[in-house]
Amino acid sequence: MQAWQVHQLGEPSEVMRLEDVERPVPGDGQVLLKVRAANINFPDALMCRGHYQVRPPLPFTPGVEICGETEDGRRVLANPALPYGGFAEYAVADAAALLAAPDSLDDAEAAALHIGYQTGWFGLHRRAGLEAGETLLVHAAAGGVGSAAVQLGKAAGATVIGVVGGAGKVAVARELGCDVVIDRHGQDVIAAVKEATGGRGADVIYDPVGGEAYTQSTKVVAFEGRIVVVGFAGGSIPSPALNHALVKNYSILGLHWGLYNTKNPKLIQHCHEQLTELAARGSIKPLVSERVPLAGAAAAVQRVADGVTTGRVAVLPSLANGASA
Repeated sequence: MQAWQVHQLGEPSEVMRLEDVERPVPGDGQVLLKVRAANINFPDALMCRGHYQVRPPLPFTPGVEICGETEDGRRVLANPALPYGGFAEYAVADAAALLAAPDSLDDAEAAALHIGYQTGWFGLHRRAGLEAGETLLVHAAAGGVGSAAVQLGKAAGATVIGVVGGAGKVAVARELGCDVVIDRHGQDVIAAVKEATGGRGADVIYDPVGGEAYTQSTKVVAFEGRIVVVGFAGGSIPSPALNHALVKNYSILGLHWGLYNTKNPKLIQHCHEQLTELAARGSIKPLVSERVPLAGAAAAVQRVADGVTTGRVAVLPSLANGASA
């Protein structure tokens, strides 16, 4: 089969190589899956750089979420078992962790319903307890993780403020359903949030960026607000001043979605059932901005790493080389 291999660490476009390799052999409790769609996540780029908390042995194939097909023809969602990741024609995954792909979504959309939407659901509902009528602020609202949080926030009855970078992303955030969109490239984020909320601030803030975005969050979080920390795509990990959380009465909540796979896997299934129902009703629909053939995976991972994409970029091994949609 064909698979992208990383033999040394560095920038994705430089270290990912498309090679002919043997199909992976499933271990105990694993299944072989034909990859129908593999969505690109920021951790794929971090893994190539050696900066992710999971460091598979070299060489490895990136790709942490797929929509795949079992040998008996079932369409499923899975997190491939590294080092046999999803940017390949076949991958392996733990049989017990497979989730049924929603019939209401195509392969690329279904794959995108997994990590990003599960992270959003756990962050907003399990951790922050978002309620209808509250105000939700989403950083990087046009990105893969942020776009999921925007849709989930709207589905929960919240007023959603999206922060993005650039006019193109402003348009995407509006189409996703944001009630207010702030372009951090041309607007003062803090002043704009305070104006939009009448000076009250946001009840829940969803932050996959870190760095300056986190600092802004602490200045616009409402009384008894909750800041959900889900990642550091901005590259800088903030050091929060806990005395500030004390005097303003807000909570800082961490979310590492992957822990639920081992600590409480039943919640993963429960979450998937909720997401499947929301997708069937049309309340959420993953934004897949680009579909590329397997040969285009390395360049696409680099674009995600560079922060120039919106929504999700999906790799479809069945798509003809040179084609995109």
